[in-house]
Amino acid sequence: MIATPAAVAELLPQLEKNERIAADTEADSLHCYREKLCLLQISVPDDDFLVDPLANLDLSTLTEVLGRKELVLHGADYDLRLLRRALNFQPTRIFDTSIAARLLGEREFSYAALVLKFCEVTLTKGSQKANWALRPLSSQMEKYARNDTHYLLPIAATLESELKARGRFDWFRQSCERAIQISAVDRERDSAEAWRIRGSGLVRGLEAAVLRALWTWRDHEAALADRPAFHVLRNEQLLEASHLAATGGAPNYRHFSGRRAREFRETWQGALQLPEAAWPIFERKRGERPTREMERAAEAMRARRDKVAGELGIDPSFIAPRATIDAIAAVRERAEAMLARWQRELLGI
Repeated sequence: MIATPAAVAELLPQLEKNERIAADTEADSLHCYREKLCLLQISVPDDDFLVDPLANLDLSTLTEVLGRKELVLHGADYDLRLLRRALNFQPTRIFDTSIAARLLGEREFSYAALVLKFCEVTLTKGSQKANWALRPLSSQMEKYARNDTHYLLPIAATLESELKARGRFDWFRQSCERAIQISAVDRERDSAEAWRIRGSGLVRGLEAAVLRALWTWRDHEAALADRPAFHVLRNEQLLEASHLAATGGAPNYRHFSGRRAREFRETWQGALQLPEAAWPIFERKRGERPTREMERAAEAMRARRDKVAGELGIDPSFIAPRATIDAIAAVRERAEAMLARWQRELLGI
């Protein structure tokens, strides 16, 4: 485990001599309020390394080196977003083995499936939901983490050769560049809608006011304790408590501490006192009603997509998902923002 400035300094020369470096991340989202980067895995042809972001290290020299290299990742979107938030790092070049496999028509394109097919190794799944913030890591967790990048470089080399042989490498490059661009855009959380949890679609009126209040209280409690919200109260318990309070009952969760139980009770009782004008307003969202012309355009694009996908042996949804086609059929100008150039060319737009 690289957890000291000296160890980081020793790692850098080993990275500098390689143009392509495999990388992966492990985060903790099951044991804390805000997701945090807990481990950075790096592999070069000769070795695998585990870097500890929780060791209070200055990793700017490391990210500077990585920024000059091509990073090999699998399903890069999550890792790229996490690295940007945690280390303010965004690579200039990536090789996403998931994208490469899908462009080659692989139906099983998970990392484990690719390792099995190309390296004839079966990976274990034992540490997928482990607490990666714990130190020291167990030997099993270390092995799992190293395996996540150990096979990426040989898999990338194999996939690259096949992409070039089939004339699809330029498509691949376009998709990887697009992945970097997309990961740089923050997905904004709509605070006004966040309390509308799964299962609350039909909740209205006073019950909705109680649910909103209890959700806000739970979010505050989770942040205070640095725990995921479901550690405080699960969604189904929120729904149950809201319904009970709104129908004259008295929700009571005995496992709460004295303070938490008191504030929980005060929250739902306070929501019951809200005037009707302060209850959540549910405005019917009107989607774009497709015209017959839009429907014909979408049908034509889908037909062309399915034909080309069949000829190439690619999953049609990888060329363009149905929702994307419908959106472009409604507003043609959306195509450039929603699809890479190779996808637009295959669709004839």
